[in-house]
Amino acid sequence: MKEIGVGLLGFGTIGTGVVKLLGRNAALIEEKLGVGLRLKKIADLDITTDRGVTVGPGVLTRNAEEVISDPGISVVIELIGGYKIARELILKAIENGKHIVTANKALLAVHGEEIYAAAARKGVEVRYEAAVGGGIPVLSAIKGNMAANHFGTVLGILNGTCNYILTKMTREGADFSAVLKTAQELGYAEADPTFDVEGVDTAHKLAILVTLCFGTRVAFDNIYTEGISAISAMDINYAKEFGFKIKLLAIGKLDGDRVEARVHPTMIPLDYPMADVDGVFNAIRLTGDFVDTVMFYGRGAGMDPTASAIVGDVMAIARNLMVGVGRRSAPLGYLDHKLKNLDIKPIGEIVSKYYLRFSALDKPGVLARIAGALGKNDISIESMIQSARMAGETVPIVIMTHEARESNIRRALDEIDSCDFITEHSKLIRIEDALQ
Repeated sequence: MKEIGVGLLGFGTIGTGVVKLLGRNAALIEEKLGVGLRLKKIADLDITTDRGVTVGPGVLTRNAEEVISDPGISVVIELIGGYKIARELILKAIENGKHIVTANKALLAVHGEEIYAAAARKGVEVRYEAAVGGGIPVLSAIKGNMAANHFGTVLGILNGTCNYILTKMTREGADFSAVLKTAQELGYAEADPTFDVEGVDTAHKLAILVTLCFGTRVAFDNIYTEGISAISAMDINYAKEFGFKIKLLAIGKLDGDRVEARVHPTMIPLDYPMADVDGVFNAIRLTGDFVDTVMFYGRGAGMDPTASAIVGDVMAIARNLMVGVGRRSAPLGYLDHKLKNLDIKPIGEIVSKYYLRFSALDKPGVLARIAGALGKNDISIESMIQSARMAGETVPIVIMTHEARESNIRRALDEIDSCDFITEHSKLIRIEDALQ
């Protein structure tokens, strides 16, 4: 039987899932490809721990060079994670003529352009379906069946840790710190959860989606990123009162010759399908000029769903190799020389509706001064909740605005926060309730 050699860099949780899938479904893969996928080498620093999967003799090695230099290996799967070592090994593998499959969204968001250029020079593929949405096949859909569309928006719930935390807070009325601790105990959150809860992981994925959808290079550092650690049970309860749910949302929008690319907690209406995406699930919503609105939903992480996407990429490369094609399509869906360099709109220039929460002493004239500061900055009030009066004590004042420019909102909040009746820094959450 003809075989295509595969090498694996990294034998952690996802790597174990890949080995399990290649072993368990080997006959099915051969039935669909007409050739077998042979896992020839696995490189990892730890080759003694039992992962619960069987590998053949001589497959495990601590030396990554044995993977990237083996002439019998055509496809290298990178699952090391991080930046420096993964980048170096991928570039060496490409130089050796290997096709690359990776789930490393952080690496692609920061060093993708260098990797794609190297792959173009060598005529090899770089595929990364598992980098966004785990087992959800959204990237191949954007580059494949929906490739003829001009996309106007892409929105996503892209981090299962954050979505789990916000779901538990919504259902149980618990505070962030308590739910984070539970998520860590259950293995949904890392010991250091910063990349997840501060939105960095989501921003890495948005950088990839924006490039695929709008055909523009994106500097990761230019994506406005705000996490969920400041969201309180009080904000979630007020969101319910107004008919909203809070999600950490990745937002990409094409606006003429600029794009919006931002990650932040967002209120969305309870009757929107994305509001029902709970727990560790992910969703990506796209709007194209011919396909209209499409939403993808599924498990955005985990051993098995991610392994499914990785092996699917390997099989796509195998089909090309079987007909003698090295590089069938550009990794970003656009011809390399057709990628644009559109500017990212500064966060201060976006226009949105806003949820504003003020903590104020219950004194005469407070509401009038808050409304006056908003009005002076061209911000109109749509609705408001003021809690029961408790003379001399702090009370929350919650305001929902009509559409306003963010720089105006910020200016008004600075003015209001400087007043002597404000006892805490005011809270701002953006609203998306007119998705097209």
